Amino acid sequence: MLNTCKKYLDEKHFCPHCKEQLSCCSTPPIHVGDGLGWGTEAYFICLNDECSLFKNGWEHIEMQFGHRASYRYMLLPGNTEGTPMMVGSKDAFKGCVIDSESIKLQDERYAREKEALAKLDTCVAEKNLEPVLYLLLDEAADRKNRERAADLLVELNDLLCIDPLRNHTFRDDNLVQKVNLGIKQLLKTNFKKECPDCAEIIKAQAHKCQHCGKEF
Repeated sequence: MLNTCKKYLDEKHFCPHCKEQLSCCSTPPIHVGDGLGWGTEAYFICLNDECSLFKNGWEHIEMQFGHRASYRYMLLPGNTEGTPMMVGSKDAFKGCVIDSESIKLQDERYAREKEALAKLDTCVAEKNLEPVLYLLLDEAADRKNRERAADLLVELNDLLCIDPLRNHTFRDDNLVQKVNLGIKQLLKTNFKKECPDCAEIIKAQAHKCQHCGKEF
């Protein structure tokens, strides 16, 4: 949806009632009028509470229909003329405004994910932990890409991955299990273990932690 909406963000339209610029908003899934949908994923709407259409609409609807509501000026993409749209409160549709900065940040994040994914093919040979960590620590990254990164932990054989992974809160339980198994194998391969008290990495045969003094 965001890719579809991006093309509308640079368009500028103005309300004929108050001359304020219309806000680009994402459409609700169901059209309140006919239930058939809007035919578009974005539209332009006047969210100015001082707009004469909105201010005078309350009294008009109260007198005509006997209930509390008002109007916002709404323009569908591709149209030159808009239409009044009934709203039940002053906050209606304000939560649907498309934030261009948020879309920009999402695009940048996706570009970094693609870059990290491309580096997975050579990261073991180059001993490059960075793309693996980036994908594993990015909760918005594609699940399959993150699982592929987790599968490379043992091959990379880099103990520096443990700290950032242990300090990250994963939302995917399956990925947590995969990462934990990778760390376990990584420690075993390097004859290491984690201190149960301070979590520092120490020798597998140690009977006392050199960092906190915990005895095993």
